Amino acid sequence: MLVRLSQIKVPLEFDFQGLGQKVSQLLGFALLPQWGLKLVHRSVDARFAGKPPVFVLSVELDLPEPWLNQAESAGAERLDRPTSQPKKSITLPPGRPRPVVVGAGPAGLMAALALAEAGLSPLLLERGAPVEERQVQVRSFWQQGQLDEDSNSLYGEGGAGLFSDGKLTSRSKDSLRLRRFLTQLVEAGASEDILVDAEPHLGSDQLALIVPKLREKIRRLGGEVRFHSRLDQVFSDQGRVTAIEVKGERIEAERLVLATGHSARDVFRLLTQTPAQLEPKPFAIGVRLELPQEVINRSQFKDYAGHPKLGVASFRLTRKEEPGVRACYSFCMCPGGLVIACASSKGRLTTNGMSLSKRDLNFGNAAFLAPVRPEDIPRTGDGDPAIWDGYKFQEQIEAKAFELGGGDYGLPASRLKDFLAGKGTKDLPAERSNTRAVGANLHQILPPMITQTLAQTIPKMLTQLRGSSLDQVLLYGAETRSSSPIRVTRGEDGQSLGLRGLFPAGEGAGYAGGIVSAGIDGLKAAEAVLESYGA
Repeated sequence: MLVRLSQIKVPLEFDFQGLGQKVSQLLGFALLPQWGLKLVHRSVDARFAGKPPVFVLSVELDLPEPWLNQAESAGAERLDRPTSQPKKSITLPPGRPRPVVVGAGPAGLMAALALAEAGLSPLLLERGAPVEERQVQVRSFWQQGQLDEDSNSLYGEGGAGLFSDGKLTSRSKDSLRLRRFLTQLVEAGASEDILVDAEPHLGSDQLALIVPKLREKIRRLGGEVRFHSRLDQVFSDQGRVTAIEVKGERIEAERLVLATGHSARDVFRLLTQTPAQLEPKPFAIGVRLELPQEVINRSQFKDYAGHPKLGVASFRLTRKEEPGVRACYSFCMCPGGLVIACASSKGRLTTNGMSLSKRDLNFGNAAFLAPVRPEDIPRTGDGDPAIWDGYKFQEQIEAKAFELGGGDYGLPASRLKDFLAGKGTKDLPAERSNTRAVGANLHQILPPMITQTLAQTIPKMLTQLRGSSLDQVLLYGAETRSSSPIRVTRGEDGQSLGLRGLFPAGEGAGYAGGIVSAGIDGLKAAEAVLESYGA
């Protein structure tokens, strides 16, 4: 019987080679090798001032019946759940078109991998470049402001998450798909630590090594991967997908997994010309906040900041809605990282954060966001479908950010104290992560409902980071693409409610918010495709 023993607290200096001995002491009997002791979870508890941080561990092992009662008396719990997800296999009849996956971000890569593992030889289409070429393009954008509208920090193999912290934290209860997703990454070269750490991350440099291996695995299993292949049209007949058009080529498709990220606004706009049903959904807008990483470490780890077993600290801050003030929360915290400029269309600019695997740079950053509800969005009344108004709202902010950033994709930035005073910044600190940033008044970029919330909540939220000072904080604007303003509705079978054969998935379709949740949703989409074939 599989059992789990949790809340095992050990000092930072603990030698994990002695884990078996530690568990034996807690259970009260010696462990045998065939019981398969395995570390399954590891976190850090640094909450208590005056006390050293500790590791908190969970282990699993397969115990014979005679030892179960004693193990339960020591706090172990029996597990009657499966530990892995069964894989299905299917063979298509001759002449049937293979499934097509659009988008090679986390959702699309996982969907294509799962379909390839099932023997369906999927076609994976990506509008941008492969990782190796994309890295050169993005570096040119950051250094010289040269933008490729189809391949950039938001489009291309690996998705927008390729240039991020590579954060793999998840609150998902879907343990089997989560395990399958993380295992795929480990098999592609990620450290096995991501299977057990409470806050795993890879870093942009490691993602750039892992993603091409996922691509090659898809090909090795019989799939095809095409780059520089933008989806230009979706054809349907009697409410079913029949084909798509890519670069002038018509490709027959009965099963289409749409896994484009939420920056692919043109793709979702073309969906309004099909029977697919789209609905507005809440999203969020805000700024990217930066402060010294040393301050973050001290606030979280106190006197133990800098301990080699702790690494760098992160944070997650929230503030509930109050009368006249919206809720606010931090998102995508990047320790020891960079604030980066992002764009996918000329004359528009947004921002994001990125860390490398070592997380050893001088500043940490996080988005601070306030929610935007569909009813907040003004109607443009320009004859376009109303569902587009959320995109236009974002685009207006991004156009203003581009203008105030100097018109060459430099990021507009402001000292926090200037922002709180309602004025612009002329002299940015010399030490900052984004050296091309220019001083600006962020109140001229963001709508009042956002700036008022940020001005009211950020100082209060930062009091949770003890030792931080408002003088140390820099804001970059604007963060507009943390989530999609639309959702492509789907039924319990994973298919679009209005267009059979279309399987919307991931962030762009409105079903995920980060690398892990997108990857999990891609696996769900692949499973829905298999079930539609009767597997």
